[in-house]
Order: sequence, then structure tokens, then C-alpha cells
Amino acid sequence: MKASIIISVYKNVVALQAILRSLEHQTEQDFEVIISEDGESPEMAGLVQSWSWHWPMQHLTQADQGWRKNQALNAAIIAAKTDWLIFIDGDCVLHPRFVEMHVRYSAPGVVLAGKRVMLNQHLSEQLMSGKSIHLLPYLFCKRGCKLVEEGFYIPLAQWLRRPVRHLTGSNMSMSKADIMAINGFDENYILPAIGEDYDIEWRLPANGCRIVSLRNLAVQYHLAHKENWVDDRENMAYFNSIKEKNQIICKNGIRKI
Repeated sequence: MKASIIISVYKNVVALQAILRSLEHQTEQDFEVIISEDGESPEMAGLVQSWSWHWPMQHLTQADQGWRKNQALNAAIIAAKTDWLIFIDGDCVLHPRFVEMHVRYSAPGVVLAGKRVMLNQHLSEQLMSGKSIHLLPYLFCKRGCKLVEEGFYIPLAQWLRRPVRHLTGSNMSMSKADIMAINGFDENYILPAIGEDYDIEWRLPANGCRIVSLRNLAVQYHLAHKENWVDDRENMAYFNSIKEKNQIICKNGIRKI
């Protein structure tokens, strides 16, 4: 297998179905799927058991004790059977060439970073219903969609030189060796926002990795839903304290130091 697709999920079974359908249409099919659930939803378990899987699959769960996404991600890293890890969220549908692009540009010491277009409620409901729709006409008209420029696949996008300012946790990939070298995700982040992407965006390059943009190559469609963001000042205060100490290898990660 060329890659491990790690899908972070929490209860939204309908959205996960849409993601799995988009995985079935990928031009690159040589991968495993790891469903990284921050909880133990019976509905999620039922979907996993009933789905006709085309790939090797693992479903990892943990007790639902608040936001512990980073702990779930670390468990997925350990369980992954390949050395290239592609991280996506359970609310993002994939362009057919998404996996192909992450695999094509994979390399040791490289962190691949893509973006996502934010779909409106109507398009999100259409995708989740299983209907086959052509998104491009809607994106050209916008109609409530945001970041529409991220929704177009452009084969020669690497020549556009559109860098990424920040990693997006739902669209990034890296080698297992590189994320293990910084001891994985920091489990001291127990609130949403910055802990699973902004944090490693600093620690990975500080440990010698290079961030490479996949904008308009690894295209992703974010389904509309109510955000669960909270005030991120607590996360930022912790992040700044770690950065000031130059603590590249987190102490509460895959290993407890």
C-alpha cells in the first residue's frame, strides 16, 4: 500500500458516507483507511460494519471524554501500516485525484499541505444525499460558497507557486517517520483549533521538514455545518509557551516523556 488515509470523525455518520463514496472514485486506490473516532458512537460502528470496503480498513475508537482528537490521531499513527499518512477530517469530500496528488508528491522530509473550498448548505446536502452533481458551475457562481478558488483542480498548479501560510488539519500528509520524530500530536491540546495543525506546522519544519503546497492539486470540499470552535486563547497561550521553550518534541504525545 502506498498510503494510510486517516479520517478524523465524531458522530457525523452521514458526512462519513459521503467521504467514503469519494474515496471509491479516487484515481489512486492503493491505500488503507483508518477511521480515527474521538468517541464510541454505535451509529458509526454500524456504518463501518455494514460498508462494503474496497480497501484494508481499521476503525479506532476511544471513550468520549471531550475533545481528544490528538490522542485519537496518535493512536492512528501507531496503527498505520504504511509510511505515508494522509490526514483528512470527517466533513471533507475529496476530488477524485486527491489521493493521487498526495502520493505523487510524497517524499521524506516533506509535509504536503492542501486547502479546501467551503461549500454552502445546499451543495453539502446534495453531496451527503449521495446525488451525483457537477460542482464547478456552482463554484463559478459562488452562491454562498467560500474560498472558491481552492475548489478547482489545475493539473499544472505547482507552477502557480501558491504557497500555504498555514497547515490545514483536514488536508495534509507526511511520512510516519517524520511525525514520529516529533513524538506525534501534542495531547495537551484539549480544545479545538490550532492543536492538530498550527502546532505541528511549527514543530515539523523546526525539526528539518519542508512544507510543500498542494493547492489546486489535492482539492477538497468542506461540508457546511455548525462550527464547534471555542475561544482559542487558551490554546494559543500554551502554543506560545512551548514555542518560547523551543520544545520541538512534545512531551505528551505518542510517548509520554
